[in-house]
Amino acid sequence: RWKNWWVRGILTLAMITFFFIIIYLGPMVLMTIVMCVQIKCFHEIITIGYNVYHSYDLPWFRTLSWYFLLCVNYFFYGETVTDYFFTLVQREEPLRILSKYHRFISFALYLTGFCMFVLSLVKKHYRLQFYMFGWTHVTLLIVVTQSHLIIHNLFEGMIWFIVPISCVICNDIMAYMFGFFFGRTPLIKLSPKKTWEGFIGGFFSTVLFGLLLSYVMSGYRCFTCPVEFNNDTNSFTVDCEPSELFQLQEYNIPVVLQSVVGWKTVRMYPFQIHSIALSTFASLIGPFGGFFASGFKRAFKIKDFANTIPGHGGIMDRFDCQYLMATFVNVYIASFIRGPNPSKLIQQFLTLRPDQQLHIFNTLKAHLVDRGIL
Repeated sequence: RWKNWWVRGILTLAMITFFFIIIYLGPMVLMTIVMCVQIKCFHEIITIGYNVYHSYDLPWFRTLSWYFLLCVNYFFYGETVTDYFFTLVQREEPLRILSKYHRFISFALYLTGFCMFVLSLVKKHYRLQFYMFGWTHVTLLIVVTQSHLIIHNLFEGMIWFIVPISCVICNDIMAYMFGFFFGRTPLIKLSPKKTWEGFIGGFFSTVLFGLLLSYVMSGYRCFTCPVEFNNDTNSFTVDCEPSELFQLQEYNIPVVLQSVVGWKTVRMYPFQIHSIALSTFASLIGPFGGFFASGFKRAFKIKDFANTIPGHGGIMDRFDCQYLMATFVNVYIASFIRGPNPSKLIQQFLTLRPDQQLHIFNTLKAHLVDRGIL
């Protein structure tokens, strides 16, 4: 028991150190790491499918699985490039053509794989081949879609990438620590080692950690500014005037708590309030991603997704909660944070024909005159 504790502890510290290093190296390295993690997670889940269904001899299926991964990544990352590197895409003729017909090309690539699958069907393997076809597509839905959302969160500002991931890591560590030393009451049958003591201790620790980490990071533009591509230098920039989310404001403490803390007001960043929502989700709902993974492993009688990390299992064992968190953060930003982006609207406006630009200009001018702004 203690040997496993030390192995997990040392490797956890090593992974946290690696996490800090890739953050220091910048957005491009982070995106590359996300892509590598996605590919490894896909490999682990697909390999389980091959082992469970003994499908190594299926004609062309291993090749088709990776082909579909390539197609889906081409579609999602092509959409991202078109969205965030619009000016660069319009400037280069080959990229402009690829961007214009991107969805058609993506569909044609997928359709080619679909036809290849149908042509590979063999009478004695029909059911098995369709099992693996479904397995591949569910894996793509879980892994590729979520990693795509992680990239989108990163472009909103590194703080939207780092804080949620750190909260999940903190919750995982603190729930394990509280469960290891104080755990007595089983939490869920899918994970017999999970306890209520660990679950509750992890929740309070994660909320506190989220507030502190958000306070520290909110003061640095390199974390709070959106990641944008500078066409002049052909590099990423993270420099801007901080939004209201990252400017200290004074808040009144509820009367009930004033006698306890001894303060009437507190100065904090608005983002810290949002961090409470993020850390609460990471603590209360995020673990269900792990429970889901535990149920999946129990269904197919395996201990871990792989043996990549001693004491931790596979990469997917470490990222089962992260993917659920990525979806929540993306939905949260779209629902409560993100507004219209003037720079993107102007970029699209400049690609229109002159008569269309003139029509929009006259419409906008008439609207501003009616409102008394002009």
